[in-house]
Amino acid sequence: MNKIGTKGLLLRIFIPTTVFSLSYLLLGHFCNIPQILLFCILGTFILVPMELWMILSASKKESGKYSLKSAFVRHEKIAVWKILIIAFIFFCIAGLILAFVAPIENQIFAKARASVLNNLPLGFDWTNYDYLKSFSKQMLIFTCIYFGVFDVLLGPITEELFFRGYLTSHYKKQSSFTPILVTVLFSLYHFWLPFNNIFRILIFTPVAFVAYKKKNFYISMCFHCLCNLFASISLALAVLG
Repeated sequence: MNKIGTKGLLLRIFIPTTVFSLSYLLLGHFCNIPQILLFCILGTFILVPMELWMILSASKKESGKYSLKSAFVRHEKIAVWKILIIAFIFFCIAGLILAFVAPIENQIFAKARASVLNNLPLGFDWTNYDYLKSFSKQMLIFTCIYFGVFDVLLGPITEELFFRGYLTSHYKKQSSFTPILVTVLFSLYHFWLPFNNIFRILIFTPVAFVAYKKKNFYISMCFHCLCNLFASISLALAVLG
């Protein structure tokens, strides 16, 4: 197994998200579709392929063929019902953090967020539902469906394979701090949502730690998908309800 040093870890995380985020920022000034839809399309064709390619390439070097094997180095089987229960418990905890911590973080960064968004087209504010509703019903339905598929399945599954699977298992300094470090970097890599890092770190660190200790990142994957499902449903209700 090819171990990854701290420099290699940072490069593997921040090069893809920099390319993706700059593409999103630049194209978002000229697109005639909802920016959130553009985000999902670019994620599908830029971010996801780059992260999967690193996993496939590592597997090729380690086993001689392209596969997802390098993401499952420390992976051990757990009963599906146990995975779902653990993920759901952490999802409930995340709901409490959303209710009590997220509003405080939003208040702390309200001015900085407003300052950034004031210098960008309206669509970069994903909570600007009046802007989204200016598009046709058909476009909104397509946006919600695409967002749901990308945000609930493609995005989180790829990220968990990449962060909790490949990067966590291959980082050369293995300790109980490894999943915490990777989770902090995972939060910071969300350049497109820079004002929610405290919330993300608080909800993902415990589940990432448990997944690391139990050697099964399906726990964090299910949790991640559940959280994003909640966000996708909320978006659909806001713009289509």
